[in-house]
Amino acid sequence: MLIFVVLLMMYLVSIGGNMSIVLTIWTNRCLHTPMYFFLANLASLEIFYSSTIAPLTLASVLSAERTVVSLAGCGAQMFFFIFLGSADCILLAVMAYDRFVAICHPLRYTLIMSWHLCIQLALGSLLLGFILAMQLTVLIFRLPFCSSKEISLFYCDVLPVMRLACADTHVHEATLFVVSVIVLTIPFLLITLSYVFIVDAILKIRSAEGRRKAFSTCSSHLTVVLLQYGCTSLIYLCPSSSYSPERGQVVSVVYTFITPMLNPLIYSMRNRELKDALKKAVMRFLLLDKQ
Repeated sequence: MLIFVVLLMMYLVSIGGNMSIVLTIWTNRCLHTPMYFFLANLASLEIFYSSTIAPLTLASVLSAERTVVSLAGCGAQMFFFIFLGSADCILLAVMAYDRFVAICHPLRYTLIMSWHLCIQLALGSLLLGFILAMQLTVLIFRLPFCSSKEISLFYCDVLPVMRLACADTHVHEATLFVVSVIVLTIPFLLITLSYVFIVDAILKIRSAEGRRKAFSTCSSHLTVVLLQYGCTSLIYLCPSSSYSPERGQVVSVVYTFITPMLNPLIYSMRNRELKDALKKAVMRFLLLDKQ
């Protein structure tokens, strides 16, 4: 019961925090900029990402017996988990590019980061995530499952499901590694490269206030990147032979419950414009409630 309450609170905080970010950005015209457009997309992805995992997890924790999941339901959960998680990671790389243009090319920012390009980048992250998730899910669920049908995790992740197969999975493991490189390694390298140029540009700013303001627009994004990529890399970029169900349980809780809960808190605390907009929205709500 204690675990159920803790996970439920994390899920509700995650949904409430990300929803408030989306609504605040949507209703404030001063936040209708590329940076906040991508942040609203990231928050929306986190809402659906959490909702893919949390309900079934909460049901299994609350149930005295083992929770039964159909093969189709397991496949659907895996697809949406890979799809939304991949789009999330790719979108973080897009946000790093946005910060790179804003800090390194401020005079050409509005010209480069047009709304047309922003929409293309957001849709591109979704499309790439969809294609990778569809290919990997179809490939895995064509395997024969003729041994134990008990998954050693609280949701249908790739490695625990693959371990139930009674066929050679070397091709599937190689495919998972390729997908992990596309989703994790390449975006992380692009983010790192962007921040090398960003730090170089910030150090050239003469005023301390200017440097502080420039860095403050990046610090929340960098914190989220380290949380997201750090946890997922521990699972998907390690050899599958070294996969530990116990370690997988702990790390999976971090990036399926804790990280989506922390992301809106990190952005709202470290971003002054968003924090002020959230305060105004809360004050308006309280005034309307009193009336």
